[in-house]
Amino acid sequence: MGEIAHLIGELEQVVREHGAVAVMIIIFLETLGAPVPGESLLIFASALAARGELSWHTLYLGAWVGAVAGDNIGFVVGRYAGRTLILRYGTKIGLTAARLEKVENYFRRYGPLTVVVARFIAYARQLNGPVAGALEMKWRRFIVFDLIGATLWVSVWMLVGAFIGEHAASLISIARRFWPVLLILAGLALIVAFAVRAHQRRKRVD
Repeated sequence: MGEIAHLIGELEQVVREHGAVAVMIIIFLETLGAPVPGESLLIFASALAARGELSWHTLYLGAWVGAVAGDNIGFVVGRYAGRTLILRYGTKIGLTAARLEKVENYFRRYGPLTVVVARFIAYARQLNGPVAGALEMKWRRFIVFDLIGATLWVSVWMLVGAFIGEHAASLISIARRFWPVLLILAGLALIVAFAVRAHQRRKRVD
């Protein structure tokens, strides 16, 4: 946990120093499967932009370019290397055979729409391009849905970051006042999440 906090702290410093370029590179690497908190850093950078410390438009463009570029390089890898290479090297960053199969099933069931939805799901985001390429989706179809997905993803998290940046003082005050309630709600959410996961595992076994 301490290592993750240290990594986030270092990346935040990079974002403060290099702005949109750093965000673009971090999101690009995260999309390709690198263990960096691209989504969290986008929210953080958007909060800075809301306070006038970064250019909102430049940040948006950088994040969008990083997301689209990462997906399309992944698409090329999947198309020409196939799932064998994805599994060989993907396991090093947590992209297991089970996760790959799950994303492949989504693609077969929902088609190009998966490209949009996958951007909001951990691991599916990293497998988005490679799986589309490995399943031989037409690139012109992929790029259309990828552009839509990247636009929605960047817009949503930048709006979240902007809200946090503009209302930071109020949010901190609320958190201090109601922290016991928030702690209980967080605990309940974890219990529900574990219960749902356990139910799904039992269902798969049956």
